[in-house]
Amino acid sequence: MSSIQNKVDFAVIFTVANANPNGDPLNGNRPRTVYSGQGEVSDVCLKRKIRDRLAESKQSVFVLADPEFPSLQKRFEGMMKGKNEDEIFKVACDAWFDVRAFGQVFAFKASKKAAKGKGTEETDDGNGADAVSIGVRGPVTVQSAISIEPVDVISTQITKSVSGEGDGKKKSSDTMGMKHRVEKGVYVFFGSINPQLAEKTGFSAEDAKVLKGILPKLFQNDSSSARPDGTMAVSKVIWFEHNCKNGVLSSARVHRSVKVNPDGSYTVEKPTVAGLSVEEIDGF
Repeated sequence: MSSIQNKVDFAVIFTVANANPNGDPLNGNRPRTVYSGQGEVSDVCLKRKIRDRLAESKQSVFVLADPEFPSLQKRFEGMMKGKNEDEIFKVACDAWFDVRAFGQVFAFKASKKAAKGKGTEETDDGNGADAVSIGVRGPVTVQSAISIEPVDVISTQITKSVSGEGDGKKKSSDTMGMKHRVEKGVYVFFGSINPQLAEKTGFSAEDAKVLKGILPKLFQNDSSSARPDGTMAVSKVIWFEHNCKNGVLSSARVHRSVKVNPDGSYTVEKPTVAGLSVEEIDGF
């Protein structure tokens, strides 16, 4: 299957109501915010959700928890044993959607360390791949999502159902905890697909179609205690397709053409330049 031939830009608008869209582990798991007070959802978090939706749609995903393979290195070794770097690059891109879309760094040690004298020498034990360090640069880029306005973070002190220490007759310090949530917010993030990089990984027009179908369902089956069902929803996906590889406008100009209002409404200042089609897709 040939790689995608037309550059693509996209925007995704979503709402948050009484949920923690992306907790910051370095800040007590409070919702991420930038210095201006606007809410943030990291690009890593968004790509994790895309991977989950891809897996649900039966696409093969490399960065995925799998009881058959206790680690990503074991999954890698199961497919790449005996292959050279060029073969690894091609097989990985052909096999895993997220690798040919987002790229991946395969940096794994050899599967066994054999001590020799005072030092160690890494060798292959015959059950896995040799040490590798291969970088795959993917054509799909996703920016962090930022809220249109500063968000109000509400923190609530909670108690656990059971005591984790002592005889259970007294409440210990570990029975207390905190939960945080964003009261409400409208967020937007942008992304692009680069055909030049797609040529190297084999990301095809059919793959782009799959991604376009995934984005409106980004928060489907993503519920948790921090994000109960119905608290996060995609409002709109705006899909820009250029009629050439390099694009008729820069991604910056295309992204800035989307104006999102605090109430979730938006406008697209469609450029007058020819060769750019715009599709507006409702969220799931």
